[in-house]
This record gives sequence, C-alpha cells and structure tokens, in this order.
Amino acid sequence: MTFRGWPAEALEFYDGLEADNSKTYWTAHKSTYDDQVRGPMTELLAELEPEFGPAKIFRPYRDVRFSADKSPYKTSCAASFERGGYLQLTAAGLAAGAGAYMMEPARLARYRQAVAADASGLRLAAIVAELEGRGWSVTSHEQLKTVPRGFDKEHPRAELLRHKGLIAWHQFPLKPWLGTAKARGHVETFLRGCQPLQEWLATHT
Repeated sequence: MTFRGWPAEALEFYDGLEADNSKTYWTAHKSTYDDQVRGPMTELLAELEPEFGPAKIFRPYRDVRFSADKSPYKTSCAASFERGGYLQLTAAGLAAGAGAYMMEPARLARYRQAVAADASGLRLAAIVAELEGRGWSVTSHEQLKTVPRGFDKEHPRAELLRHKGLIAWHQFPLKPWLGTAKARGHVETFLRGCQPLQEWLATHT
C-alpha cells in the first residue's frame, strides 16, 4: 500500500481516547485505529525503511502494573527505528525524535568525556546549534541542576554536560499536509537533518 497521510479521523480517534480511555471506547473504534492510525504508520515506515532501516510500532496497550495511572491505552501511535529515530502520532498531530533518550551509566560517562573534550565537544555543540537553527529542540529526559562532579563548573559546554541523554525533537504544526503523502517528506527532512547527531552519538558513546 502507498502512504497517503493520516486523515482527520486519526486525530479525532485520539481526541476521543483522551476523553474516554476505556475498553468500551477502544472496542467501538478499533477499526478506526487499525485503518486510519496504524495502517498509515505501517505504510510510512515501509517507505522509509530503505533509507532509515526497519522500524517497529509499539503496542497500543499501557503497562499499568507499576503505574498509579490505570488507563489501559496509550494516547499515541509510536514507532522506533533500529538505526535511531522515533515517530509518534497523537491528538496534537505528528512528532519526531532522534538521539539517545536515556543513557546507562557507562554510556553516560563516555558522553560526558566526549562533551568535555574540545575536538568532539565543539563538534557536538555545532551540531546542536544547527538543529536548533532549524527550529528543532535539543533536550533530554533529565538534566542535572549543576555540572556533574569532576568537571569544571564554568565549562563552556556546561549545559550539554548536565544532560543525562540527548535528543532532537520536533512537534510538527498541524497543517493540511498531514493528511497527504507530503507528510513523508517532512519526516525524511527531520531524520536526515538528525543524522550528524546520530553519528556523533554512535562514534563517541
């Protein structure tokens, strides 16, 4: 099948799910999820695979075993690429990310050393500036309040040292192109633009 974008019904499905996150709603609207949400996502990922590699769509069901929130369904359709990259569709529209959302301790230590070193650190700072210049945010799931122990508190890349992960992220504005095949081009532009960040992380962490 050819990717033709997500129809308005896809966003309306998630509007409804946010208001009524129940099995009753899900069962009554599952055909909308299958045909108007997951279907286009599957088609898009298939078209992107030759350049960006295989991707996997996450299950729509939440793991509520250890959560105070017992809502059974995720309010997004999300997918991740084996080579890096992330897409999600919600009631707010389409968003994309790339990078390292969380780093285990050993990888985080390598990241900090590479940020602190001038050659690699200056390169990362330039990449981040380029991404932000495109209007994309570069952030992490968690930041330290101060520079980590063992590093100069006045380090010129102190902000990058405080990150415990590093991701580029973009919430695309809701535009008519979301319901057309042009959505693929917007995703490709983002993922291609994030390649230098992905390569830096692969090399230095």
